[in-house]
Amino acid sequence: MPIRWYGPADPADPTYRHFNRVVNFVLHAMVFAALNSGLWFIQQMRHPWDHLDLFSELWLAGLMTHLVIVLRLRPSGDADSSAS
Repeated sequence: MPIRWYGPADPADPTYRHFNRVVNFVLHAMVFAALNSGLWFIQQMRHPWDHLDLFSELWLAGLMTHLVIVLRLRPSGDADSSAS
């Protein structure tokens, strides 16, 4: 099921902002997975890159930091129940 936003795009709405952060995180994770797996594949095919593991670990740490930020900034459950 694709992710969709139903309703007007209101940047002042906390649920909309959270949805925006989640979509940005998913894009970050997809770029990480695609680029990182491609780099590791190229390394195995051609030549070793000494610092690829450090690069991958630092980027993974950045991705996990992004996840923590998205989870900490999510709106409270009270905002969801009052909108219904």
